Amino acid sequence: MHIFRFFLVILFFSIQTQSQSKKYKIHTVAFYNFENLYDTVDDAFTNDDEWTPNGAQHWTIEKYQQKLKNLAKAISEIGTPENSNAPTLIGAAEVENRNVLEDLIKEPKLQPLDLGIIHFDSPDKRGIDVALLYQKKYFRPTSYSNIPLIIYKKEISKKEEETEVLDDEIEVKKENKNRVFTRDQLLVSGFLENEEIHIIVNHWPSRSGGEKATSLFREAAGKLNRKIIDSLQRINPQAKVLTMGDFNDGPFNKSIKAGLGAKGIKTEVSEFDVFNPFEELANKGLGTIAYRDSWNIFDQIIMTASFVKTDFLTFNFWKASIFNKPYLIQNSGAYKGYPLRNTLSEAGFSDHLPVYVYLIKEF
Repeated sequence: MHIFRFFLVILFFSIQTQSQSKKYKIHTVAFYNFENLYDTVDDAFTNDDEWTPNGAQHWTIEKYQQKLKNLAKAISEIGTPENSNAPTLIGAAEVENRNVLEDLIKEPKLQPLDLGIIHFDSPDKRGIDVALLYQKKYFRPTSYSNIPLIIYKKEISKKEEETEVLDDEIEVKKENKNRVFTRDQLLVSGFLENEEIHIIVNHWPSRSGGEKATSLFREAAGKLNRKIIDSLQRINPQAKVLTMGDFNDGPFNKSIKAGLGAKGIKTEVSEFDVFNPFEELANKGLGTIAYRDSWNIFDQIIMTASFVKTDFLTFNFWKASIFNKPYLIQNSGAYKGYPLRNTLSEAGFSDHLPVYVYLIKEF
């Protein structure tokens, strides 16, 4: 019995020693809705008039430059302290054009990262797009494309035609239907170090006009997302796909649960499923956006089952979080406790909080 106990003690310390000696590479993957990252130049092809010096937002070059500094600070710190390096991959939404991204990556907080940009102009009426920023040192893109979401409003009443058009739609008569012009879904494939991964960056149709009235648009976006993932898995059943974005729906909405088919419990995720770690955070009452004193997680990073493994022989999911440093939050006024967004008097950060996941690999 004494000998048996002795070997148990030896085995315990051996396991502890092996665990302590393990080392991991770590990459942070983030998504951030930049909230109206416009320059101050009036673009004749988009509805950006309010984001000019003479527009409703009184958007000056000083405010624009402060906004860039604010975003750069936040981006450079996402994922710390677990990972001292800034995010390797940053999905972005609500950017006006490539120029604002070029200005952003030149900020002193981001310039040392040597960030690359992948961006396409989308048909969105306000001229806001999605994009991917990446550290060239760690990620090498091999292909990228913008995939349009083709959706229509079936009927527009005369009364509706006389009112203001919703945030992200232009009404176009076509076969007695009206197309809703929204953001494209950006698909990027490449190598994270020496491992192939795929990233989809999203900004799904807004809730302007009511959550229920616009739900079908986001459900269609979820189905398109699922179709993209399925096509990648047909080529490689073990394809590693991250789909991230401002989905304008939470983890439990139909667009996420049915359209995309995301599951929030690891043990229920089978080979071709997708896993949403932000469902657990939603269950804890956390959020990325606040409305009428209620929080929801519209910003999420969802992944294929190939990222959810018990070993870390390749880059796999470790944990997810919401980046909510105090400087991102209003500390006074009617919106105390809400994300610190733009106002008429100052440039804030965003009305959304960034989200991120860690991918780790044993070496």
